[in-house]
Amino acid sequence: MKDDIKITSFGETISFQRIIGKKIGEINSPTVIAFAGIHGNERAGIHALQHVFEKINKENLSLNGNFYGISGNLNAIKKNIRFESVDLNRTWTEENLNLIKLLDYKTNEHKEQFEIYKTLKVIFKKHKGPFYFLDLHTTSSNTQPFITISDSLNNREFCSEFTIPTILGIEEFLDGPLLTFINEYGHVALGFEAGQHYDKLSVNNCEAFIWQALKVSNCVSQHEIDSYYKKSKALFSTFKIQHQFFQIDYKYNIKSNENFKMNPGFENFQFIKKNQELALSNDTKIYSDRSGKIFMPLYQSRGNDGFFIISKLSVFWLELSKLLRKFKFYSVLTLLPGVRKHKENEYTLMVNPKIAKFLATEIFHLMGYRKKIKKDNLLYFFRRDRKERIL
Repeated sequence: MKDDIKITSFGETISFQRIIGKKIGEINSPTVIAFAGIHGNERAGIHALQHVFEKINKENLSLNGNFYGISGNLNAIKKNIRFESVDLNRTWTEENLNLIKLLDYKTNEHKEQFEIYKTLKVIFKKHKGPFYFLDLHTTSSNTQPFITISDSLNNREFCSEFTIPTILGIEEFLDGPLLTFINEYGHVALGFEAGQHYDKLSVNNCEAFIWQALKVSNCVSQHEIDSYYKKSKALFSTFKIQHQFFQIDYKYNIKSNENFKMNPGFENFQFIKKNQELALSNDTKIYSDRSGKIFMPLYQSRGNDGFFIISKLSVFWLELSKLLRKFKFYSVLTLLPGVRKHKENEYTLMVNPKIAKFLATEIFHLMGYRKKIKKDNLLYFFRRDRKERIL
């Protein structure tokens, strides 16, 4: 057994290993897997998982299903840094996974990734599901809690049980996040942003989210955790922005060797106007090219995502997209000129970019195709609604 990692934050010292805790109920029942510390300077989720497992064990709470807490970048957690060489939440690509399976570690983060991957394989071998994945994070700016998801219907249905806002489509703008990797296997996977990195309230928010997720997944009956569940619901009801869906419209990507500095004072969901000054890039002012709400402005030294701009999705759009996907209207897309299905991947469309410029991106979004990459002079669109399968 490896030595425990000991950290002190939020006024307490805790010890843990890769598996922060686990509670086994019924083997063939819902399994909730919560990650914390994928970014090493985001410790609130680790403390929250410790607290929840301590309460479960102390009060001998019985679970209908199974619950695991998994720590992320242990090396970075010990050093209280986001990452050492590469962002562990940007490494979950097919290329990297093929390398780590051959034990070809390029960085400490790739070694951490392999250990997490092996842990997940063991869990998948032991349980039949359904599986629900939670990834607990905090932000460098002040924020109320919110959820981020890849735009699949099972993700939407699960997070609709929470009263906090949900952000769709972040996978369009990020390469290699853990939850996108999980979604490719068809499982529910939610990112939870609890608040600012060093705010003790972020720990409370993570705990509240975990209790609610355990109940929503049917991993535990509400009567078993009634007091915790009611307190968590009451806490979430105090936040300014309640249950709404947003989509990401824009991301400012920080280039290598760029000196980026966000203007002070911005908070998540704050309204911004077109042409408003937002940041500095090598002493050149950056202005917003649209009106909307600022999202995840960067106030830390590491990271490539300067800021996002989001907009609210209407109920009509959400219901229409749900209806179109339910009746598989996405199959009509292959009838359009320049659009064809990938021969080996039923969830991928290949599109001639000369034709694609005449096709509204909104059409692909409605049908569930948000992730897009360019390869071999073609555009590849990926659908997130998928059948469940094991790793």
